[in-house]
Amino acid sequence: MRQERKKERDKAAISLVLCFSVIAIASVFTVKSSIDKLNLQNLSDPEPLPQQEQPVTQQIPTVDSQEHENSDARGNTAYEIPLSGSIITEFSADTPVYSKTLDQYMTHYGVDIKAPLDTQVKAVAAGTVTKVYTDDKYGITIEINHGDGLTSVYSNLSTGSMVEVSDVVEKGQVISGVGDTSLFESLEESHLHFEMHKDGTPVDPKTYLEF
Repeated sequence: MRQERKKERDKAAISLVLCFSVIAIASVFTVKSSIDKLNLQNLSDPEPLPQQEQPVTQQIPTVDSQEHENSDARGNTAYEIPLSGSIITEFSADTPVYSKTLDQYMTHYGVDIKAPLDTQVKAVAAGTVTKVYTDDKYGITIEINHGDGLTSVYSNLSTGSMVEVSDVVEKGQVISGVGDTSLFESLEESHLHFEMHKDGTPVDPKTYLEF
């Protein structure tokens, strides 16, 4: 009798051990399957690498007017006068000329072209606007680079809002109007103060334009 009960207890113990073993093995397979699925998902959907920011360098384009039209400096068809009018003050880099406003003699690195207030001022050639500012002496000023070291400068303007730095303009495009913003020439007749620079040095605009 005792032996039969002992055998029954042994059978029950063995059954429990077998059940726990089966459960443990099933758990191991379940965990392994989950891990394998996660690994496969990570391999199929890798995290993107962070992109490095690239420095951006913006350069102002320069339009060379000589690429559009080529001819001699004198009577150059690539350049036209910024407006119609008579010259009331000539270019004079060596000999001082009298300034009514300042009541003294001084050099004059441009030409003053007589014209009524708000007369349209046009670009003398194709180029790129490089500066728009208010000069302490000559008021609202716009500078245009035409390439080959040549720059045109328009001062005593009425507005600087029609073009912006880096704008590419065509020959004859209206860029502003005649104003009264020049402190050094405020007592002169209404006019455009116009200069041309070659490699940074003022030159007589008549070298390039027929007035």
